[in-house]
Amino acid sequence: MPNIKSAIKRVKSSQKAEESNIAQKNAMRTAVKRAETAKSENAGNTDELVSYAVKQVDKANKKNLIHSNKASRMKSKLMAK
Repeated sequence: MPNIKSAIKRVKSSQKAEESNIAQKNAMRTAVKRAETAKSENAGNTDELVSYAVKQVDKANKKNLIHSNKASRMKSKLMAK
């Protein structure tokens, strides 16, 4: 544990940011998986699940949680299925 006050604050803020980033990434992955399973099972609400998943991917891309090429690849994969 750091002794300097600013270092202590930095550890706390980085932990908080890490938790937020992980939560958002998990939400994105869950949305993508739900959209993919809905597409494979020909569910009725496929369009709204896909649009929500694309929205989550765009949010993760905007916050630099995933690379822009990966975001594009995920979105095109969702649209193609």
